[in-house]
Amino acid sequence: MTTGGMKQVGLLAAGCQPWNSDVCAASADRFAYCATLAIYVYQLDHKFSEYKLHSIMSEHKKTITAIAWNPRNPDIFASASADNRVIVWNVAEQRVVANLENTKQTPSCLGWCMHERDAIAFIYARGPLCIWNFGQNGGLTTHKEASNFISDVCQFRWHHRKIGKMAFGHVDGTLSIFTPGQKGYKHTLRPENLEGSDEEDPVADLQWDPLSSDYLLVSNQHFGVRLVDTDSMTVIMSFILPSAAASVHTLSWIPTAPGMFVTGDTHVGVMRVWNVSKSTPIENIKLKRTGFHALHVINSSLSNNNSDTPTPPSPTHTSSTSMAPSTSSNNAVTVSGYSIPPGHAVCTFLDGGVGLYDLGKRKWNFLRDLGHVETIFDCKFKPDNPELLATASFDGTIKVWDVNTLTAVFTSPGNEGVIYALSWAPADLNCIAAATSRHGAFLWDVTKGKIIKRFNEHGKFSIYSIAWNHKDSRRIATCGSDGHCIIRNVDGKIIQKYKHPAAVFGCDWSTNNKDMIATGCEDGNVRVYYIATTSDQPLKVFTGHTAKVFHVKWSPLREGILCSGSDDGTIRIWDYTQDACINVLAGHSGPVRGLLWNPEIPFLLISGSWDYTIRVWDIRDGACIDTVLDHGADVYGLTTHPKKPLTVASCSRDSTVRIWTLAPLVTTLQMKLIAKRPLTEIVSTPGRKEHASAVGVTPLLAGKNSRDLKQALEKLSSDNAHAVKLKLFSEFFSPPGGAKNLWELVDIVNGQDTNMTTDYKKGVLHMKHLTKYKASGAQELEIVKMSRFGAGIGAQSKEERLREAAQIHIRLGNIQRYCELMVELGEWNKALSVAPGVSYEYWKQLTERHADCLMKEDNDACIPYCVATGQAAKLVDYHSGHGQFQEAMLVAQVACEGSLRPPYTAYRPDGKCNGLEEPLPDYNKILHKCSEELADWYFQAGSPVLAACCHLSVENAKLAMSKLIRGNELELAISTGSTLKTKDHRALTSFATELLARRCERISRCFPSSEYRDLAIDLLKTIPDCDLPLIRMCARCTGSSAEINDLHQKAGLASLEDSLKFAKEADDQGNTLEAVKYYILSPNPESALDIGLAEIKSKMSASKWQVEEVKPLLDLLSSIRTEKLQQQKCSKQRNELLAISAYIGALVALRREYDSIVPALFEHSKLLCTRDLVAVPFTEKQVVSELEAWRIIKQLNNKSSSRENSTPKEEHRVICESLLKKAGPESSDVDVGPDLVSGSHLPSHSDVHVSYLTGNRIQGPAFFLEDGRQAISLNDALMWAKVNPFSPLGTGAQINPF
Repeated sequence: MTTGGMKQVGLLAAGCQPWNSDVCAASADRFAYCATLAIYVYQLDHKFSEYKLHSIMSEHKKTITAIAWNPRNPDIFASASADNRVIVWNVAEQRVVANLENTKQTPSCLGWCMHERDAIAFIYARGPLCIWNFGQNGGLTTHKEASNFISDVCQFRWHHRKIGKMAFGHVDGTLSIFTPGQKGYKHTLRPENLEGSDEEDPVADLQWDPLSSDYLLVSNQHFGVRLVDTDSMTVIMSFILPSAAASVHTLSWIPTAPGMFVTGDTHVGVMRVWNVSKSTPIENIKLKRTGFHALHVINSSLSNNNSDTPTPPSPTHTSSTSMAPSTSSNNAVTVSGYSIPPGHAVCTFLDGGVGLYDLGKRKWNFLRDLGHVETIFDCKFKPDNPELLATASFDGTIKVWDVNTLTAVFTSPGNEGVIYALSWAPADLNCIAAATSRHGAFLWDVTKGKIIKRFNEHGKFSIYSIAWNHKDSRRIATCGSDGHCIIRNVDGKIIQKYKHPAAVFGCDWSTNNKDMIATGCEDGNVRVYYIATTSDQPLKVFTGHTAKVFHVKWSPLREGILCSGSDDGTIRIWDYTQDACINVLAGHSGPVRGLLWNPEIPFLLISGSWDYTIRVWDIRDGACIDTVLDHGADVYGLTTHPKKPLTVASCSRDSTVRIWTLAPLVTTLQMKLIAKRPLTEIVSTPGRKEHASAVGVTPLLAGKNSRDLKQALEKLSSDNAHAVKLKLFSEFFSPPGGAKNLWELVDIVNGQDTNMTTDYKKGVLHMKHLTKYKASGAQELEIVKMSRFGAGIGAQSKEERLREAAQIHIRLGNIQRYCELMVELGEWNKALSVAPGVSYEYWKQLTERHADCLMKEDNDACIPYCVATGQAAKLVDYHSGHGQFQEAMLVAQVACEGSLRPPYTAYRPDGKCNGLEEPLPDYNKILHKCSEELADWYFQAGSPVLAACCHLSVENAKLAMSKLIRGNELELAISTGSTLKTKDHRALTSFATELLARRCERISRCFPSSEYRDLAIDLLKTIPDCDLPLIRMCARCTGSSAEINDLHQKAGLASLEDSLKFAKEADDQGNTLEAVKYYILSPNPESALDIGLAEIKSKMSASKWQVEEVKPLLDLLSSIRTEKLQQQKCSKQRNELLAISAYIGALVALRREYDSIVPALFEHSKLLCTRDLVAVPFTEKQVVSELEAWRIIKQLNNKSSSRENSTPKEEHRVICESLLKKAGPESSDVDVGPDLVSGSHLPSHSDVHVSYLTGNRIQGPAFFLEDGRQAISLNDALMWAKVNPFSPLGTGAQINPF
């Protein structure tokens, strides 16, 4: 089974490419956009009402040129690319449906044929239009008329209603229209400004009117937008842009607003809203500084999430006191008399930005800005800040990212051609040196945002590598295609110029000697130079590679050791002091690019290759410890930071940056910390670095930062040393994602909140700080005096007679009727301003009505009205319903503090209202509910640590621990539980410790050593009641009699012989549990099977039984060593044990809401109970009926499907109730719900595995079963192992994913 290695914890998705037109598409609750080599698909999460990255589709090897969604099937879309391929995808199943190779030329446009079910058309250059029917025989035909154009085709569109009708837009600005049975038009309706000239004005976009069979909206790059009648071939309307400098790059109809459309400008990110009846825009919305690239308005269910809210009926008569009907626009916005229904615009920009803009609310649902759109060649962490990561790209920009939020905080000016490499200045100088393909090298001042220096010594030759000397900040080295490695000062003065026989691709300064530098050359050699001498010859030349050397890296921990990666697919380890190659690491199937030494583990090396993989190596014996295949193209850059040595960032030709943790590789170090082993077993002493690199030695930290931690800990008093040790090393080991925030909250819960860092206010805040920090933030904004946006949307126009009637009523003193008429006119503010003239009660009622109306319209303007009337619960529900859990928590906390309460109708000095005390509602429950919803959002988003932070913010340690355990963050859970001073979570700490001890068993199978068993015993002994965990652990271990007896002695258990004697005595006395306990520790553990199974079957045969009656005995039997259980003589008992374990596991999974594995467990138990000689207290028919009943009831409980299913039969309810009674209440303190490890929400490009349990593609980490071929998701493996310790393959082997 898999041992775990690098684990992906973060993904910085690529931006949208700006080169091709049809790179954005949408259908129902999904939308997609293209990077260079991959298609990113976002899907609406109905639970949280937000779009999330669902999948990355990557099969093309060259630039994707177009995508198109199937209008008949929202699960199907097609893509075309420069590798002359068209691919049809199934998004739901994340697989290729059909693949057309060799389209002869690159398709520039795609379109689904409306006259055939499974046919897609594509075109390149001047035609012809090709139609590929992939659903039948895969035949390829050409359109009879759509060919031999005299100008290249920019765009084409099939008509969605008039079958076979299509429009083409050409580079020369003309249109071609073809309608079946009618005369075709070629190259007509050329823009008026081009008549009589040879100039071209390419068609930028064209879209058929969704409600017309003839109207076509066309935009040209310069001429603007026209509405064309394709029946009469005339221009109905030419739309006028505000200035001659403005031009339209993209457009889209608003599907829910007849006659309305939006356009996106070319040079500035201005979205304009139009109506076909008006030649000028009705609104201009500036969204970004950079121009639009693509625009697509969708009408997803997100736009209609309040459509089911009933509206109150209108009164049958009116009087001066009757309630006027509240005007509601169904979330529409009125602009200049035009009503815009709700809709969401998928926007992509020329700088790669991608966002979803809510037209109704006039705000972004999300905006992922500044993504790279091309190959990312290099990435580096900032020397003084492990939370800032710089990336260099083919797109000519450097971007600096916050790795916690994965957002860009700085970007370089751009236009530098290709940037191949970057290097941060030492310490906190805030400068980056970069190497380019055409413009030499330059220094970029990050904080000033300016290029402050350029180096042109390489002329027009490409510079492939650049390295800033971190021991001497004055020196910068570059090397390039001119065959030189040049050393210069930052002022540009040349120090050395080393000539090579061919291009130089890599250079790296020694970490131990500021005057030593190594280079990698196209001739396959590695050279070492010493710049303190005047000689231009290398000190050493290392030969051995059979192809060019691309990168070289000095070891930061072992003096004189360096590595080189080559196009021959190998990495060589060189010892400078011995003039020798001491190891060759072979395994990559393509050229090696990225290289990275770990700054703490001396023997750990990571490499990236053109074979799309990242490999982790143990250089002591050349073993490849782990291989990950998540990138969708060549892996170029790898980096880490000495202060976060287990966090790695990688970059690739797939335009993504991925964040990884190496923590699973050194999990034994964290176990030793928890088990209170001495620090010498975790951190090596300064003089023993070579010992840390010796073969067979378990990992030891050997870097400067770990030694500094050790020295600081040795100075602490013994009272809190262990807690501080757990905290400091936890932060040291943990990747970005909330560990620092978690420990700050632990300190606050423990009453030690005097030293909060400046980053604390950026994370999840403790409830007592929530309002304080928010108020402080508001104060800062006031000091800065930030400018406000425009005046907003104008008032609605109403019928004059109602306004006149209202004026009469107010003059007559009929204030209430005036207010109701103002409400009917939609002028709520006027009504509310005079409502107190009627009474306070009426003002409050009217304000509440206005808030309700705004809520139905999904308008955030409801917030101040809810606050004014003290409707905290309603406001919390509003925020939660929109996924705004942070806002909901803030409102709940403010209410708890008494700052949000209903105003009193009459005030008295004694604090009473109308003679009665009005009690303040208890908002603590609401606050805790909000924290749970926010935690659930983080948890579902793959951030269990931040989910735990949410619970700790309201001091709910049990739920915080539960989230960490369900996220398999066991070390962090135990460390947190051991540090918190509260006691209600102790059982959870013990449970997490028992699971972590299981990990030792997995390690010992992969790396045989008694040390890991000893470590497991030490861990289990930290549990207060550790007898049963120790028995189960020792029973599972294999070895000779002497080894097992030694293990029993260390665990404080009876020897093999004594255990057998005690078992027989207990059996004679009829004490089955005690007999089984000793039998499984004896030389004959299989002897426990007969008596144990007989007892279990007897209990399960009773009319009323529960899981907890048989589970303790079943847990002991499940601990029998695998080789004993798999003996031929135990076949019957083994099969019965496996069947019962699967059935009991299904019941436990049912009560814990492990819904993804419940069907598989029932199916597994059904299969096992049909095996020969199996006699179990349930039948195949019973299991089938129980599974069917569970499925039906589960579907009915699902809100999204409740309307589609009929009422279940009574027998289904009875069966389900019986199942729940048998399952019984949950016995553990872990909250119910599925396990979700960090990173399990992240899609991969290339690492595709299909689940053995479900048959679906695995999302996130996969766990391989004992045959090495079948896999299930790590989430499912964790849940399965917690309810059934045996593998789904039914072999009797145990599953251990912990």
